Amino acid sequence: MHPEQWIRGPFGLDADLRVSRPGLRTVLVMVPHLVAGTRLMDLVPLLEADHRVQVIFSPTGTAGCWHGTDEFVRAQGGLVAPWQQVTQHRFDLVLAAAYNDLDQVRGPVLLTAHGASKLGNKRGSRSAGPGGTAHHGLSRETLTHRGRVLPAVTVLTHPDELDVLNTSCPEAAHTGLVAGDICLDRMTASVPLRDRYRATLGLAEGQRLVTVSSTWSTDSTFGLCLGLYHRLLDELPRTDYRVAAVLHPNIWAVHGRRQVLAWLSHCMRDGLLVLPPEEGWRATMISSDLVVGDHGSTTQYAAAVGVPVLLAAHPRDQVRDGGPADILARSTPRVDHSAPLLPQLGAALAGSPDRHAGIIDLLTARPGRAAGILRKAMYQLLNLTEPVWPVPVSPVPLPRPIQPGG
Repeated sequence: MHPEQWIRGPFGLDADLRVSRPGLRTVLVMVPHLVAGTRLMDLVPLLEADHRVQVIFSPTGTAGCWHGTDEFVRAQGGLVAPWQQVTQHRFDLVLAAAYNDLDQVRGPVLLTAHGASKLGNKRGSRSAGPGGTAHHGLSRETLTHRGRVLPAVTVLTHPDELDVLNTSCPEAAHTGLVAGDICLDRMTASVPLRDRYRATLGLAEGQRLVTVSSTWSTDSTFGLCLGLYHRLLDELPRTDYRVAAVLHPNIWAVHGRRQVLAWLSHCMRDGLLVLPPEEGWRATMISSDLVVGDHGSTTQYAAAVGVPVLLAAHPRDQVRDGGPADILARSTPRVDHSAPLLPQLGAALAGSPDRHAGIIDLLTARPGRAAGILRKAMYQLLNLTEPVWPVPVSPVPLPRPIQPGG
């Protein structure tokens, strides 16, 4: 389908002549990039089974800048409409997990974060540059357009974020909703399935899984320590250890799937488990005995579900003071890249099991409650009564590593 070709869908002119169910509330899921899309797929199941609701997906105008976004949206199996068409229609609810293109949609917007914390882990934004004035996710620059507040609901993980919102963009303060973190809630609910996840990854009984996690930047694990995968595979006994790689989706989007897999091809032939960017990282974190990471959200999520953590990279001068990445780093040992790895991993595995116990309180103020709070908010925006069935908190999907040569 060409981008400019409009679909004959359940909205717009003459929709009543096409639909099989009349009077549906329409929900737009706007996906500017894969990172936002994966987070929104935690929200969609909260309402898509309702017979009064029609969910529509659209890669936004920005999506063309990010490789793989359109393919991700279509792989979800939902009704996909071109961006040019959806901007001409008013929706009953718009779900967003990024600021891109919010000024172009019509309808009440529920805006959530696409990582741990609405404030982010770094001191400033990438677009600000080293000499620019950085802003965070709750600033006036991101939440308003020409004096208009963009979101109807701004989903927050913690009351501290509400305090920041009140100060940084007071005209949007009324939109703040402290809901917690649905991604973390799903991971927590999935911990009892750890043995099943490990079996799917092909781990033998007694084998330890070391997962190398990387965010998206030149100061990340992948940016600074690409040789770490080789070293782990060379230095750890193959019978006792397996090694996995979890990479930020934007690494795949910027460099391309073929190139990323080519860079890791020798390691994959030696047994490295590489998880695709769409899904599988959460189950892999739960399956892990140790995560070697950086300042990215995945490292924090691993610590929050009780997995020991080592830091392979941590740009202290770039990390926001008092944020989850900063607090986690204060209690987490660093990898000494000049020393053998096995003793360092052994020491980390033997550390106190509650070393990172406080991190969960930084990631969510509503543990286990995000789905219920979010569903209530969405139905209020839809002007519908909530369904009588319980709020679903689904376990995360099974991990499916990419096959060598795949």
